Amino acid sequence: MPQPRLMLVVTGDDFGYCPRRNQGIVDCFQAGGISNVSLLVNASAAREAADLAIRHQIPVGLHANLSEGNPVCQTLQQVSTLTNQQGFFLGKMGFRQALDRGHLDMKQVDKELRAQVRKFMELTGHLPHHMDGHQHVHVLPEVRQVFAQVLSDLRIPFTRVPVEPNLRSSPGLPGHLRRFYMQVEKDALESVPVFQQHGLRWPDVYLGLSTMGQNMSVPSLHRALQHALAAESSGSTSRKVSGCGQSVITAELMVHPGYPSRPQEGGCGQGPDEFSQSADRLHELSVLRDPSLLTLYSQERVQLCGFKDL
Repeated sequence: MPQPRLMLVVTGDDFGYCPRRNQGIVDCFQAGGISNVSLLVNASAAREAADLAIRHQIPVGLHANLSEGNPVCQTLQQVSTLTNQQGFFLGKMGFRQALDRGHLDMKQVDKELRAQVRKFMELTGHLPHHMDGHQHVHVLPEVRQVFAQVLSDLRIPFTRVPVEPNLRSSPGLPGHLRRFYMQVEKDALESVPVFQQHGLRWPDVYLGLSTMGQNMSVPSLHRALQHALAAESSGSTSRKVSGCGQSVITAELMVHPGYPSRPQEGGCGQGPDEFSQSADRLHELSVLRDPSLLTLYSQERVQLCGFKDL
């Protein structure tokens, strides 16, 4: 087999969200469409997801969640700056607004992150191979320092830095999503020195913001892979493959495959969200299992792997 040019971690996010998400992710893994999953430990089908990962030997990390559903830490389920009066996290934008206003207690963030790691270990029997943030909360100001310290303390080596090549020029992104993604990238870039200081690692290239939902297609993924492969000549931190002296680019592609959630089934305590119930999940599943995409990987010498293989 020719030496790979790109080691690609294709991560299925939100594992554990509901039984239909779990089944879609397992089907995608078995078809060769993903190589890694990120588990929501406070989701309604988390235990089933962990059992499936063990049964099918799926590499699994932790999708740290501070924005959707209920906290894992029992003391934070009563009164917490991270939750509303009903005991639920504040939501993707609510969390950010509370952070901007200085309303969040970072000691409680630390407590919840460590509780989620403990829950992950209880479910899977091992530490996460990697840890990222649901809705990218891990790169937010203040949170990033706490997050990095937790990973450093617990010796979780890999995280995600969502800075995507050529995102600004990506076609098909609505204005509100483009603005949100640009803010995610700004926060991620500001997280880099913090993560470096704590000895964390991440792949050379991140992909996935521009290829979510209906924006995913074999041509759009081909473009994304070309951007990743271009890192070979742009001073990336690509690794040398033992014995051959050849540089291999490493990349992560974030994806969200699954079968659409049924109403009132799944979620993290508040039921499934709109994206989970939409056809976007099934669309991603279909694209990732497309034989022409798997052929493309072979032609471009892309080897799928998990974080533990980097």
